[in-house]
Amino acid sequence: MRIGIDLGGTKIEGVALEADGNEKARIRVATPPDGYDATVAAIADLVAGLEARAGAPASIGIGIPGAVSPATGLVKNANSTRLIGRPLEADLRTVLGRPVRLANDANCFAVSEAADGAAAGAHVVFGVILGTGVGGGLVIGGLPVEGANAIAGEWGHNPLPWPTDGERPGPPCYCGKRGCTETFLSGPALAREFREATGKDAPPVDIAALASAGDGAASATMEAYERRLARALACVINVVDPDVIVLGGGLSNIDRLYGNVPRLWRDWVFSDEVSSRLVPNRHGDSSGVRGAAWLWPLNTPAPRAD
Repeated sequence: MRIGIDLGGTKIEGVALEADGNEKARIRVATPPDGYDATVAAIADLVAGLEARAGAPASIGIGIPGAVSPATGLVKNANSTRLIGRPLEADLRTVLGRPVRLANDANCFAVSEAADGAAAGAHVVFGVILGTGVGGGLVIGGLPVEGANAIAGEWGHNPLPWPTDGERPGPPCYCGKRGCTETFLSGPALAREFREATGKDAPPVDIAALASAGDGAASATMEAYERRLARALACVINVVDPDVIVLGGGLSNIDRLYGNVPRLWRDWVFSDEVSSRLVPNRHGDSSGVRGAAWLWPLNTPAPRAD
């Protein structure tokens, strides 16, 4: 039995999976508003509840909105700031009485889709989160690649490649730089572009629907977005050369991306032919929590502390 936990800023979700991937139990609770210690306690309670419902002890994988620094063992780069600088892995190991595995939530998404999702059977998988932010995770041979600095897949904080004059220096990013890919490809970025062109507010899916209905401003906004996404993913393909790129997050629900972006990225990929596929996710909002469960390989005994 495997337990996966998806630790978010507003909710904590857990799932217990059997060896074949079938779901045995699922629990979702609100993330405590009153600090780090309460969050650790909530995760422990969630694990206890899942094991009670599943009727068996389990391995535990946890997806977090950040990374664990290999240098310090502390959480870094987390948009849930209460986690930054905290020894989350060590604290959970203590309170749960067993080892745990932590990974970036985008890595968990990629693991899930590579294990039994839209990229099942592919050797190299790049998982993309296009939502409030822009994240990515790399999976090779079914295992997440974290890298020496625990930042593998963080394509959102590279500059937008091949920028036009109108795209330089680019919008400011919360990381302190300007022109990061995230500032062009996130959901808020797409909405900002449409608002600047029209003075109107609309969510990304509605902008895509307006474009399909023939609205000129929406069509121009979507075409600019698709060119930027194509350039950014072409850069990923040039470096990683994945078999499959899987989209997640709210913008993954825009169907036109799957036809238009691969057609466009051919202009920037350094190859005569491009075999990499762009596909929508299979597990939707459940990918993160399922991927956390898959951080433990098949047939791994449920670990306990000595």
